[in-house]
Amino acid sequence: VALVLAKMQPPWGSGLAFLYAHCLAFLMPACFLLAGKRSISVKALTSLGNIGQRSVLGCTFEPDIWMGSIAIRWAKAGVAGLVHEFQGGKDHLQEQDALFQGRTAVFADQVIGGNASLELRDVQLSDAGTYQCSVTTARGSGAAVLQYRTGAFSTPKVRVENGSSGDTLQCEAPRWFPRPAVRWTAYSDAGECLPHVANTSYELNAENITLKVVSFLRNVTANATYTCVIENNIAKATGNIKVTDFSITRGTNLQLVNLNAESVSSSLPACHWMLLLLPYLLSV
Repeated sequence: VALVLAKMQPPWGSGLAFLYAHCLAFLMPACFLLAGKRSISVKALTSLGNIGQRSVLGCTFEPDIWMGSIAIRWAKAGVAGLVHEFQGGKDHLQEQDALFQGRTAVFADQVIGGNASLELRDVQLSDAGTYQCSVTTARGSGAAVLQYRTGAFSTPKVRVENGSSGDTLQCEAPRWFPRPAVRWTAYSDAGECLPHVANTSYELNAENITLKVVSFLRNVTANATYTCVIENNIAKATGNIKVTDFSITRGTNLQLVNLNAESVSSSLPACHWMLLLLPYLLSV
């Protein structure tokens, strides 16, 4: 094989042809062995983390019945160590970066079913970034990349405050970041848009990152529905309150923004990467 390949003229000239051919002859058997190990499908879900809370970075792969052959590695761009490594049915955290120590876990009892998701506890603002979920099984290997965003969001509570000058609605949410916009809507039971005046304030919480949001709506009348909407680029939360002459009905809703699934699988076999690397090695 080396003699045949030696007749090929690489772009660097004939002086390196013999060495090039012998390197190829050495690498080709490895390529043939690796060619039998295919790429497997690995999918990741763009995730959002709520500062100070528990979060899950979603990742799934083609299941394999042999737990001992499954290896899961989580890495983050710009971080020297690993985020988490799970192999042969247990964690391997010797190479884990200090930034993530004591804060990560995989769902060990679900790995056999194809769940490579990562639990991240006590989410920090700095956890945001690009993560890679890499999985190797007896069938092959694959990887997926996800963008992880962090912020703070919470559902608001709306209540009525009675005063000498009339009733006022208070909409309060304990934790938001980045600073959200707040708006109110007011409709009568007949569907008519009602005039309203609101006053919103923001208070920095103890950790000096998240904000407490408080908004007041004046001139509240009976037989109407009022909605407080709090929104930033991470989440949108609403608090509804229906006021009648006899009762008050409340409701809340929290919606996360732009959660789209994305799938990235390894597409080049290992021998392809070796052959691409060879010209660089010969030029050194």
